[in-house]
Amino acid sequence: MDSTSAAHSHLSEYEIWWRDQYDFLKEKGYKLRSRYTPDWVPSWTNTNKADINCEDGIMSRYYHLLDARRIQDGARVSLKRIDVSLHPYEIEIGRYFCSSSLSQDPANHCVPIYDVLQVPGDDQSVILIMPLLRNATDPYFDTVGEVVDCIHQLLEGLRFMHKHHVAHRDCMQLNIMMDGNMFIDPWHPSDQYMSEDFKRVARHRTRTQSPPRYYYIDFGISRKYDASNTNPLEIPIYGGDKGVPEFAEAYTKPWNPFPTDIWYLGHAIQETFLDHYSGVEFLSSLATDMMHSDPAQRPNMDEVFSRFQVIRQGLSNWKLRSRVAHDEERSIFDFLTHWARRVQYIVCRIPPTHTSS
Repeated sequence: MDSTSAAHSHLSEYEIWWRDQYDFLKEKGYKLRSRYTPDWVPSWTNTNKADINCEDGIMSRYYHLLDARRIQDGARVSLKRIDVSLHPYEIEIGRYFCSSSLSQDPANHCVPIYDVLQVPGDDQSVILIMPLLRNATDPYFDTVGEVVDCIHQLLEGLRFMHKHHVAHRDCMQLNIMMDGNMFIDPWHPSDQYMSEDFKRVARHRTRTQSPPRYYYIDFGISRKYDASNTNPLEIPIYGGDKGVPEFAEAYTKPWNPFPTDIWYLGHAIQETFLDHYSGVEFLSSLATDMMHSDPAQRPNMDEVFSRFQVIRQGLSNWKLRSRVAHDEERSIFDFLTHWARRVQYIVCRIPPTHTSS
């Protein structure tokens, strides 16, 4: 077996599909990593290295997602393969939020679409080109102010969608991402804990030092409604979070998807912050109301955002600088390093938040 054939034996079936798009994507201005080149020879060949310790030894986690470099400027991008017969509105909604009238609005936290590529020989498959984002919960939050900034952006982002008559319908924890502004090292797309070259842990600053921007992704089951339709009704579609109470009550009954969005985000706040961090109890009442079992009793996004502004105005600068401790970061060392950073922020006059109330 020659080296190229041996290399391809390391690829999964869906990775082979991406490898087969290598030349097409390069022609369109996007270069895949070495693992997906047609003539790839694994870097650990004829060495004592294990594949899991090599940059090109890590398999892509998701069959429909990959990363690339934009050849024009070297920017890292995310590639998403979608079946337009299954998700006919994703491109339309994504392009709507990228339109000139909406894309510059700071309240728009919908992931931008840079390009849409029709896959050669497959009328049903397209590849969306978007910025490369990462899990919004990693690394852990350090201060109340960092949590406040995140919640502010998420609330204003969903409020923006609803204002423009779009229901996300799957705005759960895993569909909330952030950019890499706080990272010193580019991270490896298939293992975001490690640097892109896989030589070290990806170094980063805190959110206070380099505030990230948060985004909603995955508009595959989203819908846009006419402004005159004040009570749209849809048969439920289960997204990533299966706990929506109205769906359990009557799965065949149509429901207004806008209150369901509010439940999803309230539950994401509960799961991300209230279940795992100390010092964020001020979010509890609002999250509880967003997750009311009766959709008609949930506040709308204008009300949610207004209530949150009242909550944050009641937080002093001292409170905003105070520590939020994750379940896995409660050692005396974590406590002392937080205080060292806190003193540094005060001395350097770094504000505790970067969003305005």
